[in-house]
Amino acid sequence: MTNEWDTFKHFFKRQEVPAKTILLREGQISRTMFFIEKGCLRTWVNNDGREITTQFFFEGGKISSIESFMANQPSLYSIESIEPCILQTITQQEFLNTLENSPQLKEKMQEHLFKRLLQSQKTFYSYLKNNPQQRYKELAEEHPHIIQRIPQHYIASYLGITSVSLSRIRNRR
Repeated sequence: MTNEWDTFKHFFKRQEVPAKTILLREGQISRTMFFIEKGCLRTWVNNDGREITTQFFFEGGKISSIESFMANQPSLYSIESIEPCILQTITQQEFLNTLENSPQLKEKMQEHLFKRLLQSQKTFYSYLKNNPQQRYKELAEEHPHIIQRIPQHYIASYLGITSVSLSRIRNRR
């Protein structure tokens, strides 16, 4: 966790989870926020039994189904560990109480949400404008750690292509 969160450390509980652990299922209400100390998480949606990866989160990242967490609505996606993880967790109620009493944390949260919104918009427009090869090139240039660290089938799912198509794209480079 970064320094701005140190003030709130006493609210956090350490949780170790193995790879492929579902932390939140699509349709559930999110009651926990996760701060990644070590490991990697992904978000994904179920499309007729097929998992479509929507985002990756790494060390230092903060994640919950924020729409669900803040509005008590069913989550639009699942959250799952890709690797064994060490997480710091805070409950919804503790987080909301702390947020209400800390303008500093509220400002940090707004910055974080704005960055997530920008990233989501960038991804959305990339799907509209770019073909899979262009999306892969963009991913490799902007987020090489994803290419190096994430299993190929998750990257293919994230790009909206099959693993076979991803192999062809990689071989062309």
